[in-house]
Amino acid sequence: MKWQLNTMKHSLSSDIVKVLALLCVGMAFSCNAETVPSLDFNEYYSHAEIDTIYPSAKQIELLAAVMPKQSFQPAPPITNRVYWDKIAAGESGKEYLNKALSELDKKPEVPITDEIYREANLKGNRGMYKPRYYRTMERLENFVLAECIENKGRFLPQITVYLHAIMNMKSWLHPNHDNRENSVLEGRSMAIDLGARKFGTDLALAKVLLRDKLPADMRKEMSDQLRRRIIDCYLKSCSGEQETHLHWFTGSSNWNSVCTSGSMFVSISASNDADERLAAVGCALNSMKKYLNGFGDDGYCSEGAGYWNYGFGHYLYLAQIVYDYTEGKINLFDAGNPKKLQNVGTFPEKYQIQNGTCAPFADGSSRVSNNGGFAYVMSAKHYGARKPSGGKRASNIISDEAAYQLIAWAYPESFITDKNVDVTTKELPDYSYFDDLGMVISRGKQKVPFSIGIKAGHNAENHNHSDVGTYILVLDKDFVAGDIGAPSYTAGAFSPDNKARSSWGHPVPRIDNTLQSNGRKFSGKITATEFTKARDRVVMDIKAAYEIPSLTKLIRTMENDKSGLGTISIEDQFSSAKPVVFGIAIMTFANYEIIDTNTIILTTENQKVKAEITSKGASIKIIDEPVPVEHLREGGTAYRIGIDFTKPISEGTITVRYTPVL
Repeated sequence: MKWQLNTMKHSLSSDIVKVLALLCVGMAFSCNAETVPSLDFNEYYSHAEIDTIYPSAKQIELLAAVMPKQSFQPAPPITNRVYWDKIAAGESGKEYLNKALSELDKKPEVPITDEIYREANLKGNRGMYKPRYYRTMERLENFVLAECIENKGRFLPQITVYLHAIMNMKSWLHPNHDNRENSVLEGRSMAIDLGARKFGTDLALAKVLLRDKLPADMRKEMSDQLRRRIIDCYLKSCSGEQETHLHWFTGSSNWNSVCTSGSMFVSISASNDADERLAAVGCALNSMKKYLNGFGDDGYCSEGAGYWNYGFGHYLYLAQIVYDYTEGKINLFDAGNPKKLQNVGTFPEKYQIQNGTCAPFADGSSRVSNNGGFAYVMSAKHYGARKPSGGKRASNIISDEAAYQLIAWAYPESFITDKNVDVTTKELPDYSYFDDLGMVISRGKQKVPFSIGIKAGHNAENHNHSDVGTYILVLDKDFVAGDIGAPSYTAGAFSPDNKARSSWGHPVPRIDNTLQSNGRKFSGKITATEFTKARDRVVMDIKAAYEIPSLTKLIRTMENDKSGLGTISIEDQFSSAKPVVFGIAIMTFANYEIIDTNTIILTTENQKVKAEITSKGASIKIIDEPVPVEHLREGGTAYRIGIDFTKPISEGTITVRYTPVL
């Protein structure tokens, strides 16, 4: 591992290092014929069993040739003072120590009571527990690394208090991830989720870094709990030997990479069984193939930029520790599909609309911040993504995740940010087209740029919303109209009937009071595109998103006229075998004034846009109402401005033309 080589260099004289280097060169030439090749991912995946994540006998054979016999050590133990004294002398080490000292008198905030757990499970209220969980884990990580840095013993009493508190928790799950019967809390079952994998990672880190600085009986209890709560649960769930109500290891969402990375880390660092460690890596590789299936070949992430950062960041973390553990023989940065991974790695910069904004489709965030975070740094290193900007990063600490910070300390040159580049001033292309899912960003280049993101997609995406045909308009940095994003994660937030998740709360048609249906077949398809300096045009067929037998045509056309101040129009044309009630919606957080049935003025914090509405087939009416969902993640109250034909008709067209008012 890199830290082992660096430590060796610092502990030996330069002359001895030179002699060893020459010997290593000679050994490399003399032993070249015995060099173990890297794992061939295409061969490895060809031997996977269809119905299980657990590696097949042939996969185990292939892994045995590249796996080390020893357990994984993520960084040198506290006794390696050459390594830790070097960290202590650096700016990030000093900052880390000071941060830990500022929290040293704070008590752990777990366990929570059974009553709070059950209520959070019932109501889905994350605020009741999540801040407590993650403050506790972050402080423990700070104390562990600070003790390694300082080595004076003053963090050890709090470390033991925190470890006892975590081990006294009946369940490491987020309460709303337990089943309705609270089986994990009651001790009737075991499962791993986003919380459990992190509690497990923190215990494993403390165990392998501090070693005999911790009491022997505590180390044994830590080992027993890690085996019961993580190692056995992970391997038996992946093999099908143990039932679990959480099946993230077969999914394509961020849960897979996040939970897999933590479960594998615990297994390869805390298990004394080489066969278990091999199996854990094998499970992780099979799971990551499924995770990557959630991205388009063009790199499109339907979960949005925020979950790309979270999910793909953990994929890259997993890739790094496996690469280090096997000395490069297992390379998930390539994974047998380098082009796709390069596209995934560069997704955020292609997904940005302008000035740091991006589409809040599904449960995605609406801002891109490439300020030196782990996923952005690793993507720059491995996939040629733009080097992160450090101009706004206030800290020398790369991440609140201790496991990420250890990688940053091992590869410091990779985490040097570019202070001369700002993400909001980077020149973006005139358009981005993710054709796998059917998503287009059409960028205006005016002095005050007026742009749109629009997608066809389907209604079985990760963090799905019923939103085929949705769009978002951005004028400079302000969101003017379009997709209102996700509801906050409370009880009912993931219900398909939630009005911020159903098509009622999206800027798409409503036909005969029927909303879009959910499932992979309910989709849109881009049928034509035209991209020029002066104008972009996208045509999509979105009829298949609706279960309406009489509907014979539903075409949405977006046109971005980039001349002057810019004009963006959305046209919906339909026909039906019988008269239907047809309408569309303008969704917005902006203040608005309905001038008449054909004109609406939208006013944001800094901008003003006129929406002109025309129709063919019948006259229209406007019905506006607030979105009855509290705590939308984009903030504030959103409004649905319904634009409907005044009577049922068999065919018609409604066009909304948006023009800035400056």
